[in-house]
Amino acid sequence: MCRFLAWAGESRYLDELVFKQEQSLVEQSRNAMIGKTPINADGFGLAWYSDRANPCFYKDINPAWSDANLRQLAHHTRSNLFLAHVRASTGTATSRNNCHPFGYGRWSFMHNGQAGGHNRIRQQLDAMIPAELYEHRLGATESEAIFLIAHGEGLETDPIGAMLRSVERVEDLSRQSGALPYMRFAACWSDGESLFAARYASDRFAPSLHYRMCKDGIIVSSEPLDGNCGNWNEIPTNSAIETKGRQIRFHPFLPSASHCRPNVA
Repeated sequence: MCRFLAWAGESRYLDELVFKQEQSLVEQSRNAMIGKTPINADGFGLAWYSDRANPCFYKDINPAWSDANLRQLAHHTRSNLFLAHVRASTGTATSRNNCHPFGYGRWSFMHNGQAGGHNRIRQQLDAMIPAELYEHRLGATESEAIFLIAHGEGLETDPIGAMLRSVERVEDLSRQSGALPYMRFAACWSDGESLFAARYASDRFAPSLHYRMCKDGIIVSSEPLDGNCGNWNEIPTNSAIETKGRQIRFHPFLPSASHCRPNVA
């Protein structure tokens, strides 16, 4: 699986969360405390927003801890909304095009999880991507497909509902393939103004996802960034959050394709 974090709030330097926490994202890349894989070394990526309409991306296939350019860039770049991701591949190649976050227009998206039987359903997944968006299908992951399918489902006007419908369609394909797990999904996405995150699984093993309210914004992270877990809240399974600054709203996130519905945490 993977680890990720996102920040929305007052402008801050990226390295404050990516490097300078007790359990920073780079520390999670080599020693994750929660999750299936402690090592997440199959590439990394950043997406951050500035005064431009669309986000800027930096990705590479190196382990995050060994990339000097990442350290320099994160130290000198500040943003009021950014996403960061370290990857542990579930089968697709280690390549820059398969590194998260993915982007289209003003939107950015990153994911931790998998769709069962991906190799069996890849052609059908690609067919679900709207024809006008297919040129933006740069990699081979189900994560990127989910993101582009969500655009076809109305991401611009219904960010949570569109993502839910996309996950539902992909899970249904996975169920037809008969390969477990059908869907495990923890994700974060943004249009540069609001930040969205969701946690769901077709079984009882939803990928971890937490948030922390700070005086100047909100952190969403695969696991707490420090040892003071009392300051962190687990996002319940089958839930999505929508946040802008310090405002946070919860929404249900349960595809109707799910036949096994884990209890809400």
